Amino acid sequence: MRFFLKISIYCIFAFLLNPAFSQTQDASCPLENKTIAVHGGTISYLVGGKGPPVLLIHGLFAQKEQWMDVGCVLAKEGFEVFAIDLPGYGASSGYPVTVYSLESQVEILHEWLLVLGKHLGKNTKAAGINIAGSSMGGTIAALYAKKYPNDIKTLAFIGAPMGVIGWSPQVKKAIFEGVNPFIPINEKQFDLEMGLLFFQPPMIDAGIKEKLIQDYKDNNRHYQQVWNIVNFYGQALVGPAKQSPRTLILWGEQDGIFNIEGIWQLKKEFANSQATQFSDSAHLLMLEQPKRVAKIYGDFLRK
Repeated sequence: MRFFLKISIYCIFAFLLNPAFSQTQDASCPLENKTIAVHGGTISYLVGGKGPPVLLIHGLFAQKEQWMDVGCVLAKEGFEVFAIDLPGYGASSGYPVTVYSLESQVEILHEWLLVLGKHLGKNTKAAGINIAGSSMGGTIAALYAKKYPNDIKTLAFIGAPMGVIGWSPQVKKAIFEGVNPFIPINEKQFDLEMGLLFFQPPMIDAGIKEKLIQDYKDNNRHYQQVWNIVNFYGQALVGPAKQSPRTLILWGEQDGIFNIEGIWQLKKEFANSQATQFSDSAHLLMLEQPKRVAKIYGDFLRK
């Protein structure tokens, strides 16, 4: 079973956009790498800080390091932060391809929290978890809150989630032309992906870009398998939840993956919510606007 490279696109962007928050350069960041055995595999996660628990969940083809900037700030400001590599992503290992269904992700996430609580000698869910996600991670967070409402104190969508509005016209155009912009196999397709994800795409070293593209080519079948599974969840958040936790919605107006119009449908689905639009950001808010995200989310959590 093939797992995503540790030099994944999102980890590199986190460093390029905000190198001061790199774990190797910011000695004051309390987040540490940990691993724990769960459901026949090994889960890798970042943890640090003391206070109310906050769980941060990454998106498709991503990993926990994309939360380093935001996580470091929250951990310093009175929260116990957990950022997980979902099963099959990042440094988590030992899981079959069936793990990529979002129902499986929710169940293993639930099991991980139970195992983690026993490992730490405390109930990580006693006071309720503050759970947040980006893109697919936001969908998983919402599905978790729907299935285990008593576990969740607050829910946050840090950037547009999948499952409430269809792919943007730009994504549809690329797919109709035979290009999957999330699995680029040449430089032109790679640059297209950057333009969809970022309002101002970062400069990527040619050598790094070549390695990333080569990984997509070498492991294309695996990436396509995961994409095919996740793509079934285009309507996952449609239909108001019976019980909606207090919810924060952050959405980039320049998002090239999911159009900003989806924010109104998301507010409808989660009635107990407040929303903020980022006029100068696209899909990956935690990378483009980490300080602003940390400030808004921190204030939301402290209410």
